[in-house]
Amino acid sequence: MSATLSLTRLQEERKQWRKNHPYGFYAKPKKAPDGSLNLRSWEAGIPGKEGTIWAGALYPVTIEFPEEYPSKPPKVQFPKDFYHPNVYPSGTVCLSILNEDSDWRPVITLKQILLGVQDLLDTPNVKSPAGNSYVAFLKNPAEYERMVKLQAKKYAQVE
Repeated sequence: MSATLSLTRLQEERKQWRKNHPYGFYAKPKKAPDGSLNLRSWEAGIPGKEGTIWAGALYPVTIEFPEEYPSKPPKVQFPKDFYHPNVYPSGTVCLSILNEDSDWRPVITLKQILLGVQDLLDTPNVKSPAGNSYVAFLKNPAEYERMVKLQAKKYAQVE
């Protein structure tokens, strides 16, 4: 029963996203080998906010929805070794709204998740470090900024 509820919710999320999503973002289910859409596995892009060291780039993430979604949160991942204090070396995002033991609520939407991750880019949570970059963030801000800008160039949007 929960698998059906999960897929129904994901179909609705897709419909809502296509109707109304934030400018500069994209999110879409991946295609299964048979050409159908896999609603449990999405690829998305999160733009860096203007006026921040993250600006000018579109950061790719994958979103994996468990069968128990929306009771359990999805797993959001940047590419492996993404440079951010709240991203594990595997690329997994450490964010309270994605943690079922913390702030996850079944009413949280795909749009809210992606906007939350975008906010996290420029406002890391130093109380929840996940990657080595948090040391630079705290002790060597110039080095941290240099590394983020290097990463932004890697994901720069071509106009």
